[in-house]
Amino acid sequence: MNIVVAATIAIVVVTGFPYLVYTGLYAAIRPSGSPAAKRESEPPVSIVLPTYNEADIVETKLDDLFALEYPMEKIEVVVVDSSDDETPELIESYFDRHADDGPTLNLLREDERRGLAPALNDAYAAAENEMVVKTDCDSKLSSDVLREAAANLADPDVAAVTGRNVEVLGGSEVEAGYRGVQAHIQTIESHLDSTLIFHGPFSAFENDAIVPIDPNSLADDTELALKIRRQGGRVIFDPAVRYKEASHSEFVKRRKQKDRRGMGLIRLLVQHRDALFRYGAYGRVVLPFNWWFMIVSPWLVALDMLAVTAGAVSLVGWPGMGVLAALGGFIWLGQRDILGPLQVVYSIFDTQVSLLRASVELLRGKGDGTWDVDSELREAFK
Repeated sequence: MNIVVAATIAIVVVTGFPYLVYTGLYAAIRPSGSPAAKRESEPPVSIVLPTYNEADIVETKLDDLFALEYPMEKIEVVVVDSSDDETPELIESYFDRHADDGPTLNLLREDERRGLAPALNDAYAAAENEMVVKTDCDSKLSSDVLREAAANLADPDVAAVTGRNVEVLGGSEVEAGYRGVQAHIQTIESHLDSTLIFHGPFSAFENDAIVPIDPNSLADDTELALKIRRQGGRVIFDPAVRYKEASHSEFVKRRKQKDRRGMGLIRLLVQHRDALFRYGAYGRVVLPFNWWFMIVSPWLVALDMLAVTAGAVSLVGWPGMGVLAALGGFIWLGQRDILGPLQVVYSIFDTQVSLLRASVELLRGKGDGTWDVDSELREAFK
């Protein structure tokens, strides 16, 4: 075996070893469901809904909220809006039409668009109820989602809970495959201690656990959960807390959506690097694995591609460059959702591509706290 091939094998083994460890850990523990001591609870709820130019979909979102199986008199909807279209007028009109059978409205209008994190800080400060839920305008919620979240928060050790995307609107098998893997990871993290990633479509928090988030945050939900864990509360994932969110499969379109998320998570991990190896299994297992997956592994995967190509060339000469052609074919098939059993592998690879690109963008000093509206995903939501 020549030295190039030996080095290639070593790099691939190093890259894959932590994933094998986590897989073995999952097989040993076999976690399922929520780790919380759930019990029926019906606290008053504040639903925080940030909006920006959502005129095409905001009434559909409000239909979704008004259909929740929960006493409407116990719900307030805190909308923080920076639109320059008719979104706030549509919201007010909707609530006026449903004044007798819906929740109350607290509409916070911003004079200028400052970014999502400052808007959320204002909305959280205005939320008056015991349980605070944050949801995105382009997501759909299961009708029992508030009851499931409240049952988790009834456990005195649990201060926040997020849930699972059970259907990808728009039919992206790439995203569905990744979310399936992510759900398994978050389930074991929650049973070990707490999970890291919280999801914008639905996250619920105890009001008295909420603290301000960085005005420049690109991962607001996860940042809030991480800070709550650092204060001593458990922050968990429950697959019974269900929502739907739209996503792309096409490679280039996914970059816009996934890369920014990756930037936010990487930056957050670096900012809170002092939490490593603290806070029980959260700092000893959960955070190190996420550091590996989000920060180290993407660079190693890129190195693997180069090393495998170099190893093939060293064995068979220039025909070994066919490895790159095979990679191109893998990507072409994967973004069209036609890889069959390998679709999940492609979903993870696709995420690693986003995390690598996100790392590069952060090193270049890119990234701010504002979102660009994706009209195609809005159409999938409708």
